[in-house]
Amino acid sequence: MSQTAHLTPPPAAPAGWKHFISLDNRYVAPIFITCILLMGHLSFGILESYQRTLLAIVVSIATELALGRIFFHKWVHPASAYISGISVGILLRSPAFWPYALCAAISIMSKYVLRIKGRHIWNPSNFGISAMLFLAPETVATLSIQWGNYLLPMLVIWVLGSVIIWRLRRFHITFTYVVSFIAFAFLRSLITGSPWQSEIAPITGPMYQLFIFFMITDPKTTVRSKTGQCVVVFLVALAEMIMRMYQIVYAPFYALFIVGPTAMLIEIWLDSRRASSEKLAVAH
Repeated sequence: MSQTAHLTPPPAAPAGWKHFISLDNRYVAPIFITCILLMGHLSFGILESYQRTLLAIVVSIATELALGRIFFHKWVHPASAYISGISVGILLRSPAFWPYALCAAISIMSKYVLRIKGRHIWNPSNFGISAMLFLAPETVATLSIQWGNYLLPMLVIWVLGSVIIWRLRRFHITFTYVVSFIAFAFLRSLITGSPWQSEIAPITGPMYQLFIFFMITDPKTTVRSKTGQCVVVFLVALAEMIMRMYQIVYAPFYALFIVGPTAMLIEIWLDSRRASSEKLAVAH
């Protein structure tokens, strides 16, 4: 999920109604993810509990502030930490409180510890949730509720999310993934004989709303070129399809966990080679 928009200084805000339209991008994603939480919980009770979600948010923000002070010697804007915390609160399922705190802490720490050439390569919440699913499978699970037969909540979230992602100039990533997911869903249906409706159904759930609007579009953990971004999310959808064929329950998280950082590492390696070539050219 978009994690480090706070590094860009906000533009001067115009007066009147234009001030609302030009709302600082640091606040757009937190407002949107809060809407998903409220709509999903009031309609279908998607939260395990308010207390667990609040714990994840508090731990996430506290960890971000502490590590930002330690590593960068400044107070980091908490907007991205709020997104990570609320994502953990929505997506994680556990009867205990400690997994929420630990997952939030792991998510934020991954931004500061797992860095290559000054860049963190995993989406924080994707890393934290995947780590918890690996390390404590008997204690944690993820949200699996769909919107049921009620289309209105899904349509509101999709329209609002699409507008926001378009405003942030990352709509092409979400669009490519959704088209790829649907195409692979039909392919899975042909291979397995399952009804195509059941193969497409997961993308209508609140878990996928967070996945497609936040995790795969995180500016700091996606490659730079638009073409590359589209290729990467296509490969994420492909890897997810293969995992689903093998009955891997948490396929989208694992697919992004593998494909996203691999693409980032390739880009970092290509950047290093390009920089080395330019230095050699200058030297000669």
